Amino acid sequence: MPSRRQIRESAIQFLYCSDLEGGADPAALRDPFWDFLTETDRRNLQVATFRTVHHLAHGREERLSDFVERSRPALAHLTALPQAESLKAALTRLLALEASWSLAFSKLGKLPKIGEDSSVADEFAHALENFFKTDSDLAFHREQFLRGAVDFPSLKPQLEPVTASVRRLQRISDRLRMVEQPENFPEQADLTKLRESKSEIAALRARTDKLVDAILAAKEEIDAKLATIVENFSPARIDPVDRAILRLGTYELIRTETPPNAVINEAIELAKRFGTNDSGRFVNGILDKVAKG
Repeated sequence: MPSRRQIRESAIQFLYCSDLEGGADPAALRDPFWDFLTETDRRNLQVATFRTVHHLAHGREERLSDFVERSRPALAHLTALPQAESLKAALTRLLALEASWSLAFSKLGKLPKIGEDSSVADEFAHALENFFKTDSDLAFHREQFLRGAVDFPSLKPQLEPVTASVRRLQRISDRLRMVEQPENFPEQADLTKLRESKSEIAALRARTDKLVDAILAAKEEIDAKLATIVENFSPARIDPVDRAILRLGTYELIRTETPPNAVINEAIELAKRFGTNDSGRFVNGILDKVAKG
């Protein structure tokens, strides 16, 4: 789970971005803000996901070759049976989709996995999403073909080799579905890192958004409290970073049970990291007065 420090640092950055002159509406800022803030973590997760996919797909080429080879006589038998036209079309569609899967997988392997440009991560994310969609579509049509084959018991001996190949290929897709949604398969120990990474990213956003929403909802009360301490108080006259830290600290002092010393010390650390050379002393002095009164 994300630490208190991570949550508060993320909250400060969001409050700062949303409070700049001419800044975006907080609701509209959420998605682009989190895309930017978690870019590195998401990229690392994408690379880890691809590596797991690559590992689980080992041996697929051999299974695919068997499927293509076994499809030829199966198509011939289906062609000879007019009432099996729809099943023949389903098998032909599977052959095309299997080729699309291979192309999508190949594209993933050729894309750069690292790079400073955010477009690298975006392109890789799009390719990974397209790959999983292709795999999902393929799994659906495999099931449709297998169900259709049951309706032709007279052809079972002729179709058994190709249906066996379809099932072997589907077993790979079943494993890939776990990679796409590792949170749904907690019993899979080899997916622990993927689960934890996805959970960390989601939890950081959820807990930060909750804190930010609470601060924004109490913004008038917070500013009114600061106005009693800062002479000629006007939020616009305070540095945007210091303003964000003061609002966070004041919220915690007047609305939470967090010990005042902890709130102030953490606010000073935030000011040292994100503010100017004078921010620490300034924040310390203001929040100390808020705590006392």
